[in-house]
Amino acid sequence: MRFEVTILGSNSATPLFGRHHTAQILNCNEIISLIDCGEGTQLQLQRYGIKVNRIKYIFISHLHGDHYLGLVGLISSMHLNGRKEDLHIFGPEGLKEIIDLQLRYSETSLRYQLHVQMTSPHTTETILSDSNFDVMTFPLSHRISCTGFLFREKQRLPRINKELIASLDIPTPYYPLLKRGIDYTDNEGNIYKAADLTTPAPVPRSYAFCSDTVNIKSYWPYIEKVDLLYHEATFLHEMLDRAVETFHTTSLEAAEIAKAVGAKKLLIGHFSARYKDLQPLLAESRSVFPNTELALEGETFEI
Repeated sequence: MRFEVTILGSNSATPLFGRHHTAQILNCNEIISLIDCGEGTQLQLQRYGIKVNRIKYIFISHLHGDHYLGLVGLISSMHLNGRKEDLHIFGPEGLKEIIDLQLRYSETSLRYQLHVQMTSPHTTETILSDSNFDVMTFPLSHRISCTGFLFREKQRLPRINKELIASLDIPTPYYPLLKRGIDYTDNEGNIYKAADLTTPAPVPRSYAFCSDTVNIKSYWPYIEKVDLLYHEATFLHEMLDRAVETFHTTSLEAAEIAKAVGAKKLLIGHFSARYKDLQPLLAESRSVFPNTELALEGETFEI
């Protein structure tokens, strides 16, 4: 099953050096989610061949412009492109008012249903339980209310060993019961253990998206042992004072967090426009957490 993230934008407040504002696509078994939607997201979707109307869910971390100002344009384009399927948006208080205001003054009546669900900036909660994955929010510490998102695959049932079962003439309608751990007894009383006729499903994978935040330990428990951790790393550590002042994290801190929570892999992004060359940020992170990559636009990372 596919579980991967594609980077659309990775810069912070100012788009510069060919880098765009924060936006990512998460593909979970062909269910497409958009995480944050800065300016230029539509163009990036086109650039990397992602069909806009395949997006089912949108998650907005907070209401700083570099994380959501592309949203209303995207909603409008979906309307113009004839979207019919419902669109589900999860974001902070005030987001629905912003969307409604712009649609009202542009006299736009959407052809599809738009569902906007508010997230809580103070508590953790499961905001979505899809057939393929669960999504949980957790509070971050930024200048305004901001949430992180944890995406976790649902546990799959064991797989049938088809070659072995075929030789035993087990009826096909019994296969779902075997997956659920129910043994099979044939007409002669022979018992075939479900555990012997199936193979365990893969361990569910997880992806954590840590948007803008100063380095505090309160959110660490929510991202423990995550398979892939995206964490903002706006500055080099030599600018720690500036990072603290603006409620951001350094590349060194992001690596220390990944190491502390036992993450398997780290992606760093939300780069300050002061850095044309991103290699120093990568080197700084790798000095603490070697399995670090830059969230470069157009790159897809398997989880």
